[in-house]
Order: sequence, then structure tokens, then C-alpha cells
Amino acid sequence: MITELTILPGFNKSGLKEDFDELTLQAGETISIVGPTGSGKTAFITDIELLAQGDTATKRQIRINREVPSDAIRYNPALKPIAMITQNTKCFADLSTEEFLQIHARARGIHGKNIIGETIDLANIFTGEKIHRNDKVTTLSGGQTRSLLIADAILIGAAPIVLLDEIENAGIFKQEVLELIHGVGKIIIFVTHDPVIALHTEKRLIMENGAVKKVITQNDLELYAARNLVELDKRIGLIREELRAGNIITRELLNLNLA
Repeated sequence: MITELTILPGFNKSGLKEDFDELTLQAGETISIVGPTGSGKTAFITDIELLAQGDTATKRQIRINREVPSDAIRYNPALKPIAMITQNTKCFADLSTEEFLQIHARARGIHGKNIIGETIDLANIFTGEKIHRNDKVTTLSGGQTRSLLIADAILIGAAPIVLLDEIENAGIFKQEVLELIHGVGKIIIFVTHDPVIALHTEKRLIMENGAVKKVITQNDLELYAARNLVELDKRIGLIREELRAGNIITRELLNLNLA
């Protein structure tokens, strides 16, 4: 059982050592990584996904439960405790959604009859474009693919560490993702430019020049701001879905009290 993920410092793009002793993330924590383009956000989560041991460009080292992960955990996909969903995630296998999930379930030794349907149902909470059992995974949109893989990571992969790279650009319902992952006991790390996600996580890592510049812990005012932003974002999402469906925006939808 994984209870801690620890990142030991590496070096920034100028070759200077990162200014922290270690970063330890606990099971159940949600963390966002923010910073301008090119600041090292994706490199940070890639180090985690690779369970780096000083063998990447940043020279960071990763510990699982304070221990160096074994080669079996690092290199055997069936044993790896990490699921990473990126902006470029795409399925190439010419399989139906059901077949795709069945293969993963068998690889994980999961034989429950309902797991495939439950995974698809969960994915459909995250996307307005419904996914069906017979849909070819190669024909799924970017948002559908990411929604399916997030649901797969949660239910079938049962990965204790989930890395999500800019899911706000994938056309999925991020509020539903945020609501679901709280309390699931996993370490969830978001790379994001979205203030709704950034303020909703318990910690924020600020990146600059390829290194961690600062670690910020969520406070009450930020939590209040996050809740208000979520409500605003939900209304924006509702309008977006109505536009996608070809509907006209009405006064009732906007909930405006116009004279």
C-alpha cells in the first residue's frame, strides 16, 4: 500500500540545485503544479511517472514509502503504481471500448462482471459526448479518450498515484473530476493553468526555470474563492454544452432577472 510519494531535489535549467530538501505527498492529497509555459511542469510529473533515480535531465529522485522503487515496479507496466493522462494521450488499438477495458482488467487480475460498465458509466460523468461499449477507441475524441482513461485509472488500474496533465484542455467536466477524486485516498497531481483546479487542490507547486520555486498550502480564503469559481465554471460549462447542441441561449438558462 502506497502512503507516501517523496521527490528529492534535482537541478533547474541553469544547473542550480532546487531549493528544497524533499517534497512528500501523502495518500489522499491533491496537488496542482502551476507556472508559465516552459517552466518545467510536465518534466516534473514525467520524473514521477518514470520513478526517476537521477537518470533524467533534472536528476530528481523519487521514493515510494521512503524507499527506492524496485526495477520491477519501475519497468513492469502491470506493477507500476502510477497512471499518467497527458494532453497527447491517444489510443491506437483497433478495439471497441469494451474490449480495450477487458484487456486491462484481465491484466490487472480483475474479473468482476460489472467493472466494464461501471468504468464506462464513470467516464460518461466526465464527458458530454457519451461513450458506448461498441465505440472504437480510435474514434473517440480527445475529451472522450481522457475521460475513459481517468475512469480506467480510478476503477481498473486502481493506481494510487494519478497524474493529470492539463485536463482542462480536453473538453471534460473538470468539476466532476474534482468532486470525485476528493476522498478516494489517492495522490492526485494536476498540471494546470486553470484557477478552478489550482485553487481547489490542497497544495500548489510553483515552477520556474525548470525547478520548484515555491510550495503553497491552500488557505480558507482560497477555498472560498475556489468554490465560487466552480459555480461560475459550471454555468460556463452549461452554456458551452447548449451551444454545442445547437440550442439558443435563453434568459432562463442565464438565470438573469432582466427588467
